[in-house]
Amino acid sequence: MTPIERTVVGVDVGGLKKGFHAVALRDNQIVAKLTTCSPLEVATWCRQQGAAALGIDAPCQWSLTGRARSCERELAGLGMTVFCTPSQAVGEVHPFYGWMVNGAELFRLLVPDYRLYDGRTPPLDPLCFETFPQAIACSLAGRNLSAKNKRADRRRLLVQAGISSDALPTIDDIDAALCALSAQHVLAGRFKAYGDAAEGFILLPAR
Repeated sequence: MTPIERTVVGVDVGGLKKGFHAVALRDNQIVAKLTTCSPLEVATWCRQQGAAALGIDAPCQWSLTGRARSCERELAGLGMTVFCTPSQAVGEVHPFYGWMVNGAELFRLLVPDYRLYDGRTPPLDPLCFETFPQAIACSLAGRNLSAKNKRADRRRLLVQAGISSDALPTIDDIDAALCALSAQHVLAGRFKAYGDAAEGFILLPAR
């Protein structure tokens, strides 16, 4: 199968109340969607979809120093605004980082069946990896975009990639679809990795 013929999944991660929004793509068609507050349900659903690659909008590793991870520093150096991931000790007690705790639990549940990207090129599948919708949009557009126009810009980029946005009513759905599109690029080998194995990689599409 070509990468576009394989099922890929993107997951937008929110806090305990907002939960997860997931989109499965195959042949540039949205073949399934899921909204849930349960990371276990997301992990089970991804396996049921037979996904070859999963792009997840959440940190795959905590900071080892309490400062920005290398992947975040690299993206900031390119002019992209990113959240800085704290240490696990801080992240697990501060309410703001609840969505990162949710994401960490999802990665934990997935890793037995999906390899976390570790810097290998080409990546081994099935795999999961961290990605970031705003950075995906900037990479696809070839320039830094303002987050103020994120709904219109990200919807337009999906349509340009041949993906209908009709079934994506919310920005969370749009972001999940962008993460799935990023997974499609990773399977095709058209991606760039930022970061390191110690604190995690962020993978973005390469134009």
